[in-house]
Amino acid sequence: MSKVLVAYFSASGVTAKKAEIIANAAGADLYEIKPAKPYTAEDLDYRSKESRTSKEAADKSFRPELADKDAAVEKYDTIFVGYPIWWYSAPTIINSFLEAYDFSGKEIILFATSDGTKFGKSVQDLKKSVSETTVIKEGKILTNMQPLVIAAWVREFGFGA
Repeated sequence: MSKVLVAYFSASGVTAKKAEIIANAAGADLYEIKPAKPYTAEDLDYRSKESRTSKEAADKSFRPELADKDAAVEKYDTIFVGYPIWWYSAPTIINSFLEAYDFSGKEIILFATSDGTKFGKSVQDLKKSVSETTVIKEGKILTNMQPLVIAAWVREFGFGA
């Protein structure tokens, strides 16, 4: 089994496509982080202060329930974790994922998709959800990157051909 896992949350499919490219480039296993209650278009309406995602972004302590907890992270040394940027950070379901497992001694490489913002407070917000022995690296925003460029980025970490 591969020592690399690509775990991702994708509300609209954009992050999922980038995760698949990374997994193929790295020869990694792929795991989708799914909420117990899927997000609807109304939930994702960032213009509405009443949308589910707006409320979650306003309360960084909120942890959406995960649909499952069978990622088997103990089998991996390196985990790429991907998500869309919401309000200049990771959606809180990523915190739910990180808090559901023991990532001690592991390396987490972040990647994200965004319509224009950078990682913002992602690393800072996510470090609160793992042990001090977990290394979290800010990766790249992959929204407009072509597959060959993503594969070259993955090789920078020593994965892939």
